[in-house]
Amino acid sequence: MITGMPTDAVIVAARRTPIGTAGHGLAKLAASDLAAATLVAVTKDLADLGLTEEPAEIVLGNCMGPGGNLARVAALQAGLPGSSPAITVDHQCGSGLAAVDLAAALATRPARQDALMLAGGVESASTAPWRFWPPAGDAPPRRYERAPFTPAELGDPEMGEAAGRVAQEAGISREQQDEYAARSHTRAVAAMQSGAFDAELVPVGNLIADERPRPGFTIDRLARLKPAFRPGGTVTAGNSCGISDGAAVVALITGQRRQQLGLPGLRILGTATVGVDPQRPGLGIVPAVEQALAVANLRLSEIGVVEFNEAFAGQILACAAQLGLDPERICREGGALALGHPWGASGAVLLVRLFSQLVRAGTGRYGLAAIAVGGGQGVAMVVEACR
Repeated sequence: MITGMPTDAVIVAARRTPIGTAGHGLAKLAASDLAAATLVAVTKDLADLGLTEEPAEIVLGNCMGPGGNLARVAALQAGLPGSSPAITVDHQCGSGLAAVDLAAALATRPARQDALMLAGGVESASTAPWRFWPPAGDAPPRRYERAPFTPAELGDPEMGEAAGRVAQEAGISREQQDEYAARSHTRAVAAMQSGAFDAELVPVGNLIADERPRPGFTIDRLARLKPAFRPGGTVTAGNSCGISDGAAVVALITGQRRQQLGLPGLRILGTATVGVDPQRPGLGIVPAVEQALAVANLRLSEIGVVEFNEAFAGQILACAAQLGLDPERICREGGALALGHPWGASGAVLLVRLFSQLVRAGTGRYGLAAIAVGGGQGVAMVVEACR
């Protein structure tokens, strides 16, 4: 495992696109379009704060895009200076959070004490290119939808299949999973109606709000859905996240500079990246959270706002049980089960959500973001509101 020392980096701006269901509201926009629109919005927010210099680095996570350096393409498309370098990070579902972690480390290098960094993630499942293995002999090329998470001899389980195993081993019932998923939708709909997402959203294309949250998404409705991954299983389309499109970007400066400027923000207190059993990747949240809290010298009971990526209800409930965390504390304004999961962006979406709650709304001091990663990994970050 890798645990990060406190970086003294502070997030001072945070935005995201609405999250679109794959094939729907954002289907005609490429990943670079989504990322560029979000970079433009964050840059405008920074200008309003008096931060007008060019970024020292742009770091974006992505795992299913066209390949190459997508961060560089998006930065140039956003009109950022060609002299600002860019890095694309592929840490699968953890890409967005890993990108911010990397940017925070870069921002606090001695030579970059006054540097401005832009970081986050983007995914367009709708426009992800088709991929093919080369032909073997006379056989035609074989299409595949994702790169391997593990070597074939280790089973390379699908995330949903692995989530079902985790839920079964933890003794989490179908009813418990459906109840948690219904609550995520209820919370997200209430947050949308109250305007809790408004300040963080960047309208793009014709989409001005998240597409997936559904009013009246009850336990009874969820109970009608069939198992999605194996007969008799407990994981369904309703208690799993949606395949989605979206982008999220944050801006970072050093704590010393934030203090000099008197800006509110989120100080990064501790991070962790861990590896776990590849057959149970959803449990990567557990040791990542434990290690990040240890670096931050905090207990879970001291954390006011908890944002876990809700890939699967059963997985999140299993992680909560291992951590001794009341599931009611997780994603109190709804999570990925309701909003959707734009893979490479989701970790950064968690930070945007923390920024809205801890900085914009001023509801608490400490926040925690964590996400599990295909292949058996986890990434977590602990932040503190600075006002």
